[in-house]
Amino acid sequence: MSIYNKINAGFSLGTDSPVTAGIEDVIYIFNQDDITLTYDTINPLLIIGLTAVSSAKIYKFKGTNNSFNTMSKLVKTAVGPRYTEEIDFNIADISTAIKSNIQAMGYGRVRAIAINNYNTTDSAIELFGAVNGLILTDAERTAADETLEGGYKLKLTNPDKIREPYPPRAVSIPPTGSGSPPATYASTLAALEALAV
Repeated sequence: MSIYNKINAGFSLGTDSPVTAGIEDVIYIFNQDDITLTYDTINPLLIIGLTAVSSAKIYKFKGTNNSFNTMSKLVKTAVGPRYTEEIDFNIADISTAIKSNIQAMGYGRVRAIAINNYNTTDSAIELFGAVNGLILTDAERTAADETLEGGYKLKLTNPDKIREPYPPRAVSIPPTGSGSPPATYASTLAALEALAV
């Protein structure tokens, strides 16, 4: 039986790095088949590499004022626990390029990476839709909405009747170069930015 079917750690609150709610106002989104994920050989919850297929890119969406949110929820099924994942975010643009991307997210599957405000663990940066991808299930625009200035309110979530077998995967990528130094928050961000447009 795998160690991931047995608890192996505890937790206590501390003053050194208190838990902080929310995510940063940036989300990285990419087509499911455009980036190959490399998992840690010991821990399937940890992604240690992102490799572009051909010249594929990761697309960066920026927001303001806590306009992005993520959610992961355990669902018990007959074959074991599964996880529902959601990402809510806003786009303050109505160009045809944005509309084209919104349409593509509704048909094709994407994966998304979010950065937690609580960034002192190896799960500071998380990937959603690792196994089954995410699709756009809500895309709402009210032209007179002053909150979004007439922009789009979007939700990415699991395709119908498909959930993830694991909670959101941690992304922790070591820097490139000699000596194989350990992964850090900064090296992981640098790896993301190197693939982002």
